[in-house]
Amino acid sequence: MNVGIVGLGHLGRIHLKLLVEIPDFKVKAIYDIDKNVMDKMSYQNDIMLCDTYDELLQLCDVVLIITPTPTHFELASKAIKSGKHVFIEKPATDNPDDTKTLSSLAKEAGVIVQVGHVERFNPAYTAAKAFINNPLHIEIERLACYNERGTDVSVVLDLMIHDIDLLLNTIKSKIKKIYATGSSIVSKTADVAFARIEFENGCVANLKANRIALTNVRKMSVFQKNTFIDIDLLNKITTVREIKAVTSTSSINKGIVLESSNPSQNFEIIQNQPIINPINAIKTELECFYKSITSDFPLAVSLSDAEIALKVVSEIELQINPQIRK
Repeated sequence: MNVGIVGLGHLGRIHLKLLVEIPDFKVKAIYDIDKNVMDKMSYQNDIMLCDTYDELLQLCDVVLIITPTPTHFELASKAIKSGKHVFIEKPATDNPDDTKTLSSLAKEAGVIVQVGHVERFNPAYTAAKAFINNPLHIEIERLACYNERGTDVSVVLDLMIHDIDLLLNTIKSKIKKIYATGSSIVSKTADVAFARIEFENGCVANLKANRIALTNVRKMSVFQKNTFIDIDLLNKITTVREIKAVTSTSSINKGIVLESSNPSQNFEIIQNQPIINPINAIKTELECFYKSITSDFPLAVSLSDAEIALKVVSEIELQINPQIRK
């Protein structure tokens, strides 16, 4: 299946490297609006270096769009109308209405479109999902060192959307209320954002995103009845802690004891770290994309999923934007 990649920045080059390792895909052509980037890719002798996007579309069955977010809608629309299957790096577009339009176009054209919400494939998250059952409270923190790339949109659309997608994939309930605050520190859009999302089933989630931090952090903590789960998305570590009642010291297993004034009401915390499969999340999502094109394999992240996440982003930005000093 011939594939074309649009956008050869840092992430685009990662996708190119991984696509070459997937035998079901053949990287046929690449295109970037920056000709200097294209010249540096000339060592790939068996890959066509296209002068235009239209030229790439003529050569490929599948298109990967790894360009800045504001360009996604135009590029994806053209590819879909040309009958190409499309993979769009997250976010699908910069607003839910455009994403809904792409969904309609894809349905009309009969093509598969997958959105690159890669944290869904993070092995620490997939390992944790087996232990998640009716969460009561969730804390998510995403800190990133400053990188000018991505500052054309807010930190909510750039970073927090990862965690919004994870949250919506974890909590199967409608959103009841959203509260949000944020600030612009070095760019024209929000660089720091906080959101509190309340769901109709009673679950509450607090999200924090910061793209001017001194260190990178990607963590998710899930609290539910008698269990709390820590998911280190960056270091690929999941820790499950179960709280069990103990009636006497003789029944204590191997955990930490929470002592009460009444010994019959002591609790024990038992820690477990599930085995994490050492997979490359981007490669896995691309392999799933291929399966969805060629078989009845369920689409991992649909445009509908992306639209719902973008509606949450829009509400958060609607609350944050008036707070930002121009």
